[in-house]
Amino acid sequence: MTQNKNKSYKSLEDGWLDITVPLTNGMAHWPTDPKVQIKRINDMKDGDQDNLTHVSMCAHSGTHMDAPCHFRKSGKAIDKMPLSASVGKARVIEIVDKEVITVEEIRPHRIRKDERILFKTSNSKTRWDNKPFMKKFVHLSIEAAKFLSERKVQTIGIDYLSIGGYEGNVVEVHDVILKAGIWVIEGLNLSKIVPGNYELNCLPIKIAGADGAPARALIRRI
Repeated sequence: MTQNKNKSYKSLEDGWLDITVPLTNGMAHWPTDPKVQIKRINDMKDGDQDNLTHVSMCAHSGTHMDAPCHFRKSGKAIDKMPLSASVGKARVIEIVDKEVITVEEIRPHRIRKDERILFKTSNSKTRWDNKPFMKKFVHLSIEAAKFLSERKVQTIGIDYLSIGGYEGNVVEVHDVILKAGIWVIEGLNLSKIVPGNYELNCLPIKIAGADGAPARALIRRI
């Protein structure tokens, strides 16, 4: 088994670490999106013959992936995502700036073409998913989005619900990143993950024609 250097995480089989936030009632969600509602409509405790759960939520709830068509009319839908976008080597980069991800901070990491980059920011200081929505969270600057686009990275991930800031540059950042064909993972739980090189396995639910979908994200140190 691969040595687990992230001791606060429960290691799954073969050293995989689960960086997915659980979907729960009342969890943090984008204010203009429908909230997550999970209800047991059949319950064996009440004498039903089975347990049956009804789930109602936005496709961009919890840990999820954005497809290019989220902000691009001609962009690909989530069911057209190539598996290479979120399965393979990835790099976790820690961001010190407590407001925004800047070009100045990420340039020294020598980000290369086709890389999968997961940004661990101060958003990860606490488990954000079971707290009220934070209007101020670390996100990409427009300049950093353009920088990543120019570097032709394959995928980026972040530890909150959006790569763009609330009531700020959310449209502009998504437009730059998705126009470049970069796939996006949002809502990651990186609170106990150390920076470095990992193997990533993140697969969104295959929803035909959708602009995004909830995903299960796992990484393993390499």
